[in-house]
Amino acid sequence: MTEQSHNWAGNIQYAADNLYHPKTVEQLQEIVARSHKVKAFGARHSFNAITDTTQSHISLDKLEQTIEIGQDTVSLAGGTTYGQLCAQLNRAGRGIHNMASLPHVTVVGAVSTATHGSGDGNGNLATAVSALELVRADGEFVRLSRQENGEEFLGAVVGLGALGIVTRITLDTEPAFTMQQDVYEDMPIDQAYAHFDAIFSSAYSVSFFIDWQKERVNQVWLKKRLDDGQAQPSPATFYGATRATRHLHPITAFDADPCTPQMGIPGPWHERLPHFLVDTVPASGDELQTEYFVHRRHAVAAMQALASLRRELEPVLKISEVRSMAGDSLWMSMAYGQDTVALHFSWNNDWPALSALLPLVEDRLAPFSPRSHWGKLSTYSGAEIQSQYPKAQEFRALAQRYDPQGKFHNDFLEATIFA
Repeated sequence: MTEQSHNWAGNIQYAADNLYHPKTVEQLQEIVARSHKVKAFGARHSFNAITDTTQSHISLDKLEQTIEIGQDTVSLAGGTTYGQLCAQLNRAGRGIHNMASLPHVTVVGAVSTATHGSGDGNGNLATAVSALELVRADGEFVRLSRQENGEEFLGAVVGLGALGIVTRITLDTEPAFTMQQDVYEDMPIDQAYAHFDAIFSSAYSVSFFIDWQKERVNQVWLKKRLDDGQAQPSPATFYGATRATRHLHPITAFDADPCTPQMGIPGPWHERLPHFLVDTVPASGDELQTEYFVHRRHAVAAMQALASLRRELEPVLKISEVRSMAGDSLWMSMAYGQDTVALHFSWNNDWPALSALLPLVEDRLAPFSPRSHWGKLSTYSGAEIQSQYPKAQEFRALAQRYDPQGKFHNDFLEATIFA
């Protein structure tokens, strides 16, 4: 297989023998039923081998990408990206509560790995799911909903590709809304620590961008919801940080053209919630990523632990991002049962150096019982990962019921969920 034979970052070379682009659910069912090993991939934005397989790879990009907008829900096909969904949804006067930083990723791929967006009162992207349809290992079609399937639904939403191939998903929507985005530079780190809760509750979505090299947060991004559609005044300073006078990329040396508009300019929700615009290329992909999630109460202590690694981080790190999200009840979500803060790292594409550094990072975070992002890199063992999820054994049993022969298993799932 040569077409799309690697992930976005290029660090994972897929091992599948065949790549299929089914145009109908019936074609997909036939492929799944006859395959010994099979997986689907979306935008290929995972940094580990969670979507890899040894036989049949499936892309849903040719599946009919219909978007059906109802009164308070939207239904979309498995290959649909946030960029494709949100512009159409906004034109219909509807919105969703949260978005990924990159609108280029598929909705199903983000949901299946509990990818998260940001905001103290906002659950991750998967919490918007009210129903999903999938093809399980025997080729049979299954529909699950929040209303009808209770705990089984809560186990299936963040499915990690272990239960089947999701062909369609339904999300809760709300009336479309307007936002503005402001960026502040050089917040003193003692202000960030002392006022963390106040800062992160000051806007609809808040991000710290930090390289850990000085006693400051490089940039603070505030995404404010405007209920009346009118811009709000933006103070010149914010907890010791200074309001930026130009549009910025999270890495200041990079051009800001790919980024969503800042400077307090009002705009539609889908052009402010992400960090990057859908019609731009946000980065080359020449990077690796890790991300760790800790209970909200540990946020400051975890940041202080990372700051102690300043010298070790400097040669390998591009930038870190700190974000928050509300707790949820989805079994394999990183925010299951707890309000959560995410500690994200974009690294140079240097796996030998990173693989030596990650155990040190993970050791410093160990007192805070971190959970790693399902689509990013870590060095945790399966036992360590499973210990962080109270519903891990129930999820294993659910996966066994949907896929008794392990058709959707791969090396990643064998090392994490089924270890």
